Amino acid sequence: MNDKALRLGTRRSRLAMAQSGQVAEAVSRVTGRPVELVEITTYGDVSREQLAQIGGTGVFVTALRDALLKGEVDFAVHSLKDLPTTQPDELVVAAVPAREDPRDVIVARDALKFTDLPSGARIGTGSPRRMAQLNAYARSHGLDIATVPIRGNVDTRIGYVRSGELDAVVLAAAGLNRIGRGDEVTDFLSVDTVLPAPGQGALAIECAAGNADLVAALAELDDPFTRIAVTAERSLLAALEAGCSAPVGALADLLADGQIVKEMRLRGVVGTTDGTRMVQLSTTGPVPETHDRATALGRELAAEMLAQGAAGLMGERAH
Repeated sequence: MNDKALRLGTRRSRLAMAQSGQVAEAVSRVTGRPVELVEITTYGDVSREQLAQIGGTGVFVTALRDALLKGEVDFAVHSLKDLPTTQPDELVVAAVPAREDPRDVIVARDALKFTDLPSGARIGTGSPRRMAQLNAYARSHGLDIATVPIRGNVDTRIGYVRSGELDAVVLAAAGLNRIGRGDEVTDFLSVDTVLPAPGQGALAIECAAGNADLVAALAELDDPFTRIAVTAERSLLAALEAGCSAPVGALADLLADGQIVKEMRLRGVVGTTDGTRMVQLSTTGPVPETHDRATALGRELAAEMLAQGAAGLMGERAH
């Protein structure tokens, strides 16, 4: 029996440490081995540039993957929405655990709901996807809001509201829940208002493809429904040729009849950040039974979106 500690590579942010700590406990349970966290600084953590400017794609992931490829860590935990859609051959996502709440939320002053924000309210977010959808919603409902680009960790972002600099900030429900700050949410944004980022709320546990024993052990943490859903969402993103800084929202949800899951609905949206032009489509069908079918579903919806002019709405194409 191998009782040597497994090394888990993680970003240093409070959120990354929290979610890695939760995964470490689960991996320890299924392997019977201790797990130690190895903190790795990524370019996305040290750069002060706007995420949209540094390209978004992979800025939080590359250093972790390098550590995996060099054998400095045994496995890594990523927020799935940070993971580029192309998968290196030497690495495998061995598990996608059950997803947290995929929704976006707002933390607003005076415990305000989104629709109760005053005219001219300043809402902070670094995400073109959130800006596009919030501005489109405001436009169609006669609300007057201003989206303000911000960066920083959860404390920094919520700090802008507490200091009165902003009226509200938009964050992911999953992140706040994982660090035990879900009680600070003042409103949940319905996915009908703002579709989340592809893979939002889900984690990816990645390791070397050649480490068959570890791949098999980690696979016990995989949630098949979550994996199928995020596969479809990420396939849509890839087919739109969009990096994770592009204004693309996608969500696959499983439609159940009682306890029996019958169908999967995939929704996608892309829009200009000012919210003036949006392409939003959905498709519903049988739950894909294979990775390839889930991928095909995402590609098909992306093709329909491109046919309706989605490509022209994404600004600079990510290459």
